[in-house]
Amino acid sequence: MNTYAQAIEYLNSSLPAFHHIGAEAFNAGLSNARALMSALDNPQEKFLSVHVAGTNGKGSTSHLMAAALQQAGLKVGLYTSPHLVDFAERIRINGKTIDETYVVDFLNDNRKMIEDINPSFFELTMAMAFAYFADSKVDIAVVEVGLGGRLDSTNIITPLVSVITNIGLDHTELLGSTLAEIAAEKAGIIKQEVPVVIGQSDEQTTGVFTARARELSAPILFADHQPEVVLECQLKGDYQKHNINTTYYALKTLSEVERFKQLLLARCLKPLDKPLVEDAFKHVVDLTGLRGRWEVLRQQPLMICDTGHNSHGLRPVFGQLERLYEQRVKEFGKGACRLRILMGMMSDKDVDVVVDLLPRDAVYYITQTDSPRAMKADELLQRVKNRGMKGRGFENLSEGLSQVLTDSCTNDIIFIGGSNYIVGKALHFLSAMQ
Repeated sequence: MNTYAQAIEYLNSSLPAFHHIGAEAFNAGLSNARALMSALDNPQEKFLSVHVAGTNGKGSTSHLMAAALQQAGLKVGLYTSPHLVDFAERIRINGKTIDETYVVDFLNDNRKMIEDINPSFFELTMAMAFAYFADSKVDIAVVEVGLGGRLDSTNIITPLVSVITNIGLDHTELLGSTLAEIAAEKAGIIKQEVPVVIGQSDEQTTGVFTARARELSAPILFADHQPEVVLECQLKGDYQKHNINTTYYALKTLSEVERFKQLLLARCLKPLDKPLVEDAFKHVVDLTGLRGRWEVLRQQPLMICDTGHNSHGLRPVFGQLERLYEQRVKEFGKGACRLRILMGMMSDKDVDVVVDLLPRDAVYYITQTDSPRAMKADELLQRVKNRGMKGRGFENLSEGLSQVLTDSCTNDIIFIGGSNYIVGKALHFLSAMQ
C-alpha cells in the first residue's frame, strides 16, 4: 500500500466490519486482541487509560472526558467508533486525527501479523490506535467500548477508572434481551479494585452493577445519585445533561486515583477542578472534533443532525425536535414553517419502536445507505405511512438530501438522523456542496 486511500480500501475490503455486515463481524472473545497486543509488544501497557461503555452517550462522554484532560495540559489519546466521514476520526491525540502516513505504515509493517491473526476491522483498528498512542507517548487515553463490554476487544486494558453511561435495549441478539442481561455484559469492563462510575441507573441494573463491583472490590459511584451538576457545554442536545453529569463525576473519581495524581504532579499541572472542567465542556467540539450530536449545520432553514440510532437514544432527540418545532409554529404560524425529517435506519435496530416515536406532524424523506445492514428505504417508508405520516422514499441519500433542501423554506426545520451512517453520508454530501 502506497496511499492512505489504498490503506482504507484494504481495511474495508479485507476485514470483517460490523458497520458493513453486523453481528457476523463481532468476535465474541479477547483471543485476537491479546494476540495483536502481544505481537505489538503490548502498547496498551505504555499509557494510562479510562474505559467508557454504555448503550448511548459513550461517544459524547468520551469526548467530554478527553476535552477536560486536554484542558488540564495532558497529551490525550481518544479512541472511538464509528467514524462519520473519515476513518481517521476514530483515533485522535489532543483532537488531531491519526496521521495518514501512520495508517499506511502500520498496515504495511504488520501485514504478515494481520494475515496470521485474521482480526476483525474493529480489532485491528483498536490495535492501531493503541500502537499509535504508545508510539506518540500519550499521557492517558480515553477508550470507548465498541460493543457490549465483557467480550469487546478493548477490554484488554486495565484503566484507572471505568465508566458505564447507561443501559438500553440495543444489540439484543448479542448482549441479551433484558436490561439486566445487557448490564451484565457491560459490567464486564469493571476490573479488580478499579473505581467504576455508572451514569444512569434503574431498578433492573443497579443490583447487577453493585454485585459485580463488590465481587471485584471496585469502588462504585452512581452519578445520578449525586447532586446534579449544571455546567455550560458546547453540546446542545437536551440529553447531554446526563453525559455532562456522568463525565463530571468520572473526572472527580479519576482525580482521586493515586496514579493520576502522580501524573499531574510529575507534569506540574493543576487538579481537575470545576472551572477547568466547565471551560473544557464549553469548548469540547473545538478541542476534540466531535460531530453529529445535535449539531446545527445551517441556520436558514435550520438544519440539525444527530447520531441517535435506537429508541433509547432517539426518544429525547425527537422530544427536543418537537418542542423546537412548536416554538417555530408559535413564532411564524403553522402554515409558514414545516418540520422535515431525512432519515434511514439499520435493519437490526428496534425500528418499529422508533417509528412509534416519530413526530406525527412532519414530512418524511426516507433513505438508506449502501450498507448491507441498512433497512431498504421503501420498507421503512411503508412503516412510516402505516402510522399515518407523509413521506417519500429515496434509495440514494444524496437525492433525498437535495430534495429536502429544494422543498424547504427559510423558516423550516430539517432534521437528519436515524443512523450514524446516514449522518456521516449527509455530512460528506453537504461538505461537497459548499
